[in-house]
Amino acid sequence: MQEGTFAPAHWAKMMTSHGHSGFLDMRYVAHGDDWIELALPWREDLVGDPETGVLASGPIISLLDNCTSMSASARMKRFRPQVTLDLRIDYVRAAVPGKTIVARSECYQITRSMAFVRGIAHDGDITDPVAHAAGIFMLVETPNWVKQ
Repeated sequence: MQEGTFAPAHWAKMMTSHGHSGFLDMRYVAHGDDWIELALPWREDLVGDPETGVLASGPIISLLDNCTSMSASARMKRFRPQVTLDLRIDYVRAAVPGKTIVARSECYQITRSMAFVRGIAHDGDITDPVAHAAGIFMLVETPNWVKQ
């Protein structure tokens, strides 16, 4: 994609229909100039503790990783390959069984080679988060990163 052509809804649909994100059934919710929201519907096979019905931490970490990464592309208005250098996830509480998890992430700073991001995962009330995320992505310049 060229500068100024990044379409988060289109990109999210492509990213969440294949591979790990597709398996988890992540879904695009909304976006702005430097933020994006993705959702992870509750599924029984993603539960970490069958006795409580609480989602495992892995799918929530994947949701936040994808969402924070996409917020950097939203801010740059283009996709640029990235490597997760640091992604800290702080769990505040267990997710409510049966509820969809929504991640809202923003990219608050871009440098020549880094994107700084933060995000929140919640299950219906953004003021009562399940987890907070803070991370740094290394931006990679690779002219032919996709085979034509």
